[in-house]
Amino acid sequence: MLAPDFWADKDLAQAKIKELSQLKEELAGQNKYDSGDAIITIFAGAGGDDAEDWARMLFDMYFKWADNNKFDLQIIHQNTNDHNGYRNLTFEIRGRGVYGILKNESGVHRLVRISPFNAKNLRHTSFALVEVIPRFEKIAKSSAGWRIPEDDLRVEFSRSSGPGGQNVNKRETAVRLVHLPTNLAVHVDSERSQLANRDKALAILAAKLYKRAEEERLKKEQGMYVSKTTEIEWGNQIRSYVLHPYKLVKDHRTEVETSDIDGVLGGDLSLFLDAEKDLAF
Repeated sequence: MLAPDFWADKDLAQAKIKELSQLKEELAGQNKYDSGDAIITIFAGAGGDDAEDWARMLFDMYFKWADNNKFDLQIIHQNTNDHNGYRNLTFEIRGRGVYGILKNESGVHRLVRISPFNAKNLRHTSFALVEVIPRFEKIAKSSAGWRIPEDDLRVEFSRSSGPGGQNVNKRETAVRLVHLPTNLAVHVDSERSQLANRDKALAILAAKLYKRAEEERLKKEQGMYVSKTTEIEWGNQIRSYVLHPYKLVKDHRTEVETSDIDGVLGGDLSLFLDAEKDLAF
């Protein structure tokens, strides 16, 4: 006959197994898109040409990172200025595990340098917001459950534009979706047809809503105040890039820093990405 302690230990073991199984399922749910592709949007902050040029520099950095790692990059939408800077830009990087690698790049990035747009050669601080979301397939095929009611959407159509703002398509194939409850907006003009652009815009909007919900869930779990917006300004930056009066890149979350700013802007993000693996979603 088995001792009573055996049954007590058995019940405890089964409870632990159940607890670990639930934790595994929860972690799998939180990280289920980590192995997939990423969609990145860069928004220039206030500051005109300097901020928009900084957005261009950040895009070049991620472009070189993708190229160095043999990942494919495609521009989805771009809003340029007369100096080849970006007011905003959306692109996708495709490759195994890209979203999991880059998801913690989301946040405000700050640049300090001598402004190339200032005749007096004054030092200038610029800000840009980087948003990284997972790439969803078409919503009809997605198991994410992010089906957006039509009444929650405002749909706008326009002609697709090329570099410099010239129209490259006589038909109104570009699509802009606005999610009315949150005011989140998506603009897609990379596809050839209006329907394809709309499908892609819906998928991106669903991914934005997913990322927003995950961030709010995490902050609530940590007892943090949930802000509906992120101001692209001083005090909110996750990383600073200083070109003058010295050279330094510092991540303000991990405290990791390097003086090799040329290497970082040249696409070598390994120092920061390795440190970011320990960050929450």
